[in-house]
Amino acid sequence: MKKNKNKKNPYDVSDCRLLGKGNNGEVYELPNGKVIKICFKTKDFKGEYKILQRVKGNKYFPRIYEVGSNYMVRECVHGEGLYDYINKNGINKLLGHNLIEMLKEFKKLKFKKIDLRCRDILVQYDESIKVIDPKGFYSKSRSFPQHLSKGLYSLGKLDSFLEILNEEEPKLYKQWAPQIDNYIKDRNKTKA
Repeated sequence: MKKNKNKKNPYDVSDCRLLGKGNNGEVYELPNGKVIKICFKTKDFKGEYKILQRVKGNKYFPRIYEVGSNYMVRECVHGEGLYDYINKNGINKLLGHNLIEMLKEFKKLKFKKIDLRCRDILVQYDESIKVIDPKGFYSKSRSFPQHLSKGLYSLGKLDSFLEILNEEEPKLYKQWAPQIDNYIKDRNKTKA
């Protein structure tokens, strides 16, 4: 990987396709098929970079090719956001299995936060998944998939996911199901 720590983004993205824009930055597809993420906040950028460095080579995360003071060039991940994908296609055993395996991998990687938002997961054509915006995995603590559960609940698919979890990983189900249930109940009370 090429490091240009003191160098601002040397890439002209004016003719590149914008893939996404969020609070932390903008992502463009480069002509070479890679993507560049230009970050607005140095703190957020450094946190994401550190996570991607620590999980280097892991199948759930994009590979980094180059990094500068406010940008990183990395592998382009194709696919559809988990929320949109499930909204169109529902959740089947394969996708549920892949989500569970990803969460188990988070534990193996010693993440403090076993969670992420649906919009930070891309579902690829074969229903494998990739994380595109990793943050807070080593700095925040969460022992169950809270944000993921919230997204699945809003799609009406949380029960389907929990059934798959109970079939495949009964111990995790016993650990997470009460926490998820309490979280959803508390959310619904505050909305009422």
